[in-house]
Amino acid sequence: MQIPKGKYIYFASDNHLGAPTKKASFPREKKFVAWLDEIKHDAAAIFLLGDLFDFWMEFKTVVPKGFTRTLGKLAEISDSGIPIYYFVGNHDLWMNGYFEEELNIPVYHKPKEFTFNNKTFLIGHGDGLGPGDKGYKRMKKVFTNPFCKWLFRWLHPDLGVRMAQHLSVKNKLISGDDDAKFLGEDNEWLVQYCKRKLEGKHRDFFVFGHRHLPLNIDLNENSKYINLGDWIQYYTYGVFDGETMELKEY
Repeated sequence: MQIPKGKYIYFASDNHLGAPTKKASFPREKKFVAWLDEIKHDAAAIFLLGDLFDFWMEFKTVVPKGFTRTLGKLAEISDSGIPIYYFVGNHDLWMNGYFEEELNIPVYHKPKEFTFNNKTFLIGHGDGLGPGDKGYKRMKKVFTNPFCKWLFRWLHPDLGVRMAQHLSVKNKLISGDDDAKFLGEDNEWLVQYCKRKLEGKHRDFFVFGHRHLPLNIDLNENSKYINLGDWIQYYTYGVFDGETMELKEY
C-alpha cells in the first residue's frame, strides 16, 4: 500500500474502556473519540491493537452494553472509506464477527505483516509472545479453547458479562501493575521476540501494545520496536508518515 501525500497511518492500543467502571472510564472514552474525530481528516488507515475494552464477549445475539460513542465513531470512519484494522488483545479475545459485520472492520487474532511505502511492519497486540510468561500462556489456552468458550456462552449474558468484568478489573487477568514497569531491553520479552523474528526476516517496524508503556527501541540500524503505551495514563499513539514512525501524546 502506498500512502498518499499528506496522509498518515495511525496506531493506538489499550484503552480498557469500562475499567474500573464505565462511569469512571467515560472521560477517557470521550477523549479517544475526539482523537478519532481529529485524525479522520488525514488518516490513510487506522490500526487498533487490542484491549479497546476492558472486557468484550460476543454471544450469538448479544454484545456488551455501552461504548456507543466509540462504536459509532468507528462506524462513521469505516463508512467514509478509511480502513480500520483491529487486533484482539487479551481482554477482548472473544470477538466473533460483530466488528466485521457491523463496522466492516477486519479482526486479527495473531500478529500480521503489512507493507506501506516499501516499509515492512509486523503488527499485533503483543500478549503471549516471546520467552517466559508461561502462566499467562496457559491461561490464554483456556480462554481460547472452543469448549470453554462454548460453556461460557451458555451462561445468561447478564451473568456472564458481570462475572467476566469483575474478574477482569478485580484480578487484573492480563494487565497488572508489572505492565507499567520497564524491565530493560535484555528482559523485555517483546524486544526478545522481535530480535528472534529478525533472525529469519527483516522488518522495518514491530508495532505492539499490551505493555502499557510508550517505547521506541532500536533493534538494529534498520529496525525499530514500537510499543504504543495506553489511553489510561499516557494517551500515546503512533504515527507513520510514509518514512518514519513516531510516538505522540494526545
